[in-house]
Amino acid sequence: MALTTYIDAITQALREEMQRDPNVFILGEDVGVMGGVFKATKGLFEEFGADRVIDSPLAEGVIVSASIGAALAGMRPCPEIQFSDFITPAMDAIVEQAAKLRYRSAGTQTCPLTLRVCYGGGVGGGLYHSQTNTTWFAHEPGLVVLAPGTVYDAKGMLKAAIRDDNPVIFFEHKKLYRSIKEDIPEDDYVTDIYKAAVRREGKDITAVSYGYTLQLTLQAAEKMKEEHDVDVEVVDLRVLNPLDKDTVLESVAKTSRVVIVHEDHRTLGIGAEISATLAEEAFDCLDAPIVRVTAPDVPAIPFSAPLEKFYMPSVEKIVTALERTIEY
Repeated sequence: MALTTYIDAITQALREEMQRDPNVFILGEDVGVMGGVFKATKGLFEEFGADRVIDSPLAEGVIVSASIGAALAGMRPCPEIQFSDFITPAMDAIVEQAAKLRYRSAGTQTCPLTLRVCYGGGVGGGLYHSQTNTTWFAHEPGLVVLAPGTVYDAKGMLKAAIRDDNPVIFFEHKKLYRSIKEDIPEDDYVTDIYKAAVRREGKDITAVSYGYTLQLTLQAAEKMKEEHDVDVEVVDLRVLNPLDKDTVLESVAKTSRVVIVHEDHRTLGIGAEISATLAEEAFDCLDAPIVRVTAPDVPAIPFSAPLEKFYMPSVEKIVTALERTIEY
């Protein structure tokens, strides 16, 4: 076991998969000589060379389109979108091409690319370097959408994604990169990329989250135990598409109460889908209304520090939601 940061887990996963499979390569803005704007690809250019760690133009549509072509030719590209805010030029390639290739070819073609996307607020990035737009892709059948919230998963899910034959959108929250550390195995391992995970057992309330807000939710659960003697079960979605509803349903059947936490906008966020699923399939289990803690429906995250704090979910907001739910 080795104490590792989230960003180092990403780098390790990329290095190990490139060593294991010569068809794996990296493509993106500043990923080569610079080692990535967040240093996720640091040292890989020197180790694998310019043919496998490719500095691209500032053109997200070109990055993804070229990767799709390479995937169809038998390669396993791992392109990077430096900030999720700038993914829109690649939407046609992602949604109309990558997501539909297997379906439209009756399963005769696959598109094994893993698109790493940096997302999320809380770091003073302002309007165009802070967005959480994961739900855009969770809405699209044909894509696997991952958002790991732990160091162990950051490495294990990335390795599994690169080996998977489906197109994977791999969301990495920038605030997690250097804020959390975990002991993870030094040996090769992969993580299930089709199942949610229960991060904390509990009997009184289910709290559902993913990514950075998973860490906030775990902290809020500890406060509820300390201050109210309430046991909160924390479910880490980690897979946003296809959604593992069974793990959520099993937890809510046990606790009868649920709070959903995510950084994406409230309207049509992943919490809305989970709420609808619970209303359809677990209504008889619920002893209290479903409560959501989300970002507000404003066009973008503010640059102003006080306004950004107001925008972002927090431990305090999650605790308030949990307290409201337990009062019923």
